[in-house]
Amino acid sequence: MARTEYYDDPDAPEPNSLVVAASAVVTDDRGRILLQRRTDSGLWALPGGGMEMADSLPGTAVREVKEETGLDVEITGLVGTYTDPKHVIEYSDGEVRRQFNVCFRARVTGGTLAISDESTELRFVAPEEVGELRMHHTQQLRIRHFLEERDRPYLG
Repeated sequence: MARTEYYDDPDAPEPNSLVVAASAVVTDDRGRILLQRRTDSGLWALPGGGMEMADSLPGTAVREVKEETGLDVEITGLVGTYTDPKHVIEYSDGEVRRQFNVCFRARVTGGTLAISDESTELRFVAPEEVGELRMHHTQQLRIRHFLEERDRPYLG
């Protein structure tokens, strides 16, 4: 299923769903950030996805990282909340969502890095190389907030 992201675009379709989601900035022991190239858009992104009825938000992040990357992680903190109504995501099945995303900090505790059907490539990327990858600016914002090592989470 294809995915198109819009930001502050007057031609964006009207949302027909609101999805609670979680993502994670997962780092390795060298401080590199885990990113995936998404199959639905071709863009690089943090692992994450929609919350299920039986999930907690941190549990959603842990589950999504495992499903999308094969890695087990432990949540270590909160990067921020991302709820900008200007950000709209359209899927080829007709869903047009506004997404409420909570982004966590996480560290690897086990598992084996493995591509899923949601990604074409997985890579741990040095922070200074993140800007070289094609990604939506909302993903870049989460990574920037993580790298700033803020005293308080971003609330937006």
